[in-house]
Amino acid sequence: MAKEECKVLLDALNRVTACYRHMVLSVGGTADSQNLREELKQTRQKAHDLAVANRNNLTAALKDKTVSKEDKAEFERLWVIFSTCLEILETDMKRALELGLEFPLNVPKKHLIQTGLSGGTAGVAARAMSVQNMKYEAEHNIDEVDLKDLEQEIHKVGEMMYEMEMKVNVPQWTVEAKQDPGAELKSTISTGASSGGFVSVEERKGFCDISKLLAAIIFSAVLIIAVILAVCVVKLS
Repeated sequence: MAKEECKVLLDALNRVTACYRHMVLSVGGTADSQNLREELKQTRQKAHDLAVANRNNLTAALKDKTVSKEDKAEFERLWVIFSTCLEILETDMKRALELGLEFPLNVPKKHLIQTGLSGGTAGVAARAMSVQNMKYEAEHNIDEVDLKDLEQEIHKVGEMMYEMEMKVNVPQWTVEAKQDPGAELKSTISTGASSGGFVSVEERKGFCDISKLLAAIIFSAVLIIAVILAVCVVKLS
């Protein structure tokens, strides 16, 4: 039961972190707005709450001496995924801070980045918050207040990662993956190939061989014609 709960919480954290990264890409761009800054704030706060829940559950599970060897290996794998997710979240929070400082909303003359993204991010934020519609209650100076809060939250995430390493020592290189490297990519390619969307390696190789043969024939024909014309010119002269 604890293992399934950890998987559910970790899956939720992964989704929220992915949504947060998607929204950070719009900071400083033409899609930036006060609503976006509030969406980022709510999303990262939820990510932090999920991170705390994941840390508590996984720490308790890994410290439990009664856990079987198989379950412990699975908890260690989840721990590594959780640690990686936290690192990604911290990186994106730092990127949001840098962009927020570079592109404050209260400076209208500041040129925005033409990222090519358009439209709002309310749908992504609602997906992260597991709600149908976002509610906006922030004040007009949210970017100034939020940047100070963001600095503190980045510090909290860093402290959490440090405490995790001190409480539970799970070296990443000792954890075995359940799938071979690139297994997901291979399965995606094989699925596309079976539906006719991709050409197999053997078929591509066959096409390349035919193209090379045709090029060689055309080159030989041109060379022969050139030689014949040269001989004719010599005889006529």
